[in-house]
Amino acid sequence: MVRNSVYAQEQILQGNRRAIAKAITLLESTRPESFEQGQELLESLLPHAGQALRIGITGVPGVGKSTFIEAFGLFLIEQRHRVAVLAVDPSSQLTGGSIMGDKTRMNELAQHPDAFIRPSPSSGIMGGVARKTRETMLVCEAAGYDVVIVETVGVGQSETMVASMVDLFLLLMLPNAGDELQGIKKGVLELADLVVVNKSDGKQESLAKTTQAEYRKALHLLPSTKTAWTPQILRCSALEKQGMDKIWEAVRNFRNALQNSGEWEEQRQTQTGKWMWSLVEEGLLTNFCNHQEIQKQIPELEQAVESGKMLPTSAARNLLDSWHIG
Repeated sequence: MVRNSVYAQEQILQGNRRAIAKAITLLESTRPESFEQGQELLESLLPHAGQALRIGITGVPGVGKSTFIEAFGLFLIEQRHRVAVLAVDPSSQLTGGSIMGDKTRMNELAQHPDAFIRPSPSSGIMGGVARKTRETMLVCEAAGYDVVIVETVGVGQSETMVASMVDLFLLLMLPNAGDELQGIKKGVLELADLVVVNKSDGKQESLAKTTQAEYRKALHLLPSTKTAWTPQILRCSALEKQGMDKIWEAVRNFRNALQNSGEWEEQRQTQTGKWMWSLVEEGLLTNFCNHQEIQKQIPELEQAVESGKMLPTSAARNLLDSWHIG
């Protein structure tokens, strides 16, 4: 086992794609023996991870996230970076599996030797962000990918989760100024370090400029989440591969500003601490749901609550009491 782990570590550090994919599959497994193997491997990779720039990307439906990520990824590769994309597909909650391959959506980027794309099943998890995304990120970083992009599914409740694991959060918008900010929740806008109006080309370029001005006003009214950085609003055309240089310049300015202020390291440390507690919560919930006495009670209590015969508070207390007794 140790020998296999050492060999896997060596292959990953050399950037072997097959070894990277196998390691991620191991980490995503729910089998107890696979979990132990995965954690052992991850521990050995940890000293080699953490140096990459982590970027979260979200956007409204139809904004062209995949096109943008491919254009941006190819631009970064031209700048001699290695790019990993942890793109999350819509998944069936019944099978927990990916039903649409990201490699078919980003064909040119997927074929590049300096890119690694990992479509992850959402398994019904809030917002489609895979539970093991953080660990996958560490594997990619250890393999030498110095820019890691995490894409969310649509605009919903997953943004807070993604923002808690990346350095910079980028929000993609369409050129539709005045359309009630395209249904974007205030909380999502507050998370954004960069807002990029995509499809700023042809007849839509004028509208994109108006949209940019509208968002600049909107962001000005929101409290800043970082002392060393004011969110920027930029325009681009992912289809025409225009504006990528300005976006990358803004990303680098963001990193420099936060590193100089000390917020960069502080944010990383806070995120790691929250990660630990999220794993504690997950472990407690798993143990709770696997408790035999609780499994017996759940159907009856659920039915009582749903039919209005019992308060949710009372049902929850009954289950927790059974867990404590057990």
